[in-house]
Amino acid sequence: MSLSGKQRRFLRSLGHHLEPVVQIGKQGITEAVIAAADDAITTHELVKIRRSGDCPATREEVAGKLGQALDAEIVQQLGHVVLLYRRHPEQPAIQLPRRG
Repeated sequence: MSLSGKQRRFLRSLGHHLEPVVQIGKQGITEAVIAAADDAITTHELVKIRRSGDCPATREEVAGKLGQALDAEIVQQLGHVVLLYRRHPEQPAIQLPRRG
């Protein structure tokens, strides 16, 4: 699923007030980080993930690896923060605007 610009803008506005729920430290992306991020994105659909300054991976690497591992869309990358979205399979809480 690819997001349109309008949908990304909508999700960025929702994500603006969120606090990061997963922190990636100096060990980088581990199985525990992926499991925690998967639990968070399944529950909330839209999550912020913060990369600490001593993380060996770049922001782009973190976003790419987590997006692929979680089957999630990268909504935004800003500073040390990545915003990811994955629609809940049974009960979506976020209603995206129509494409167009």
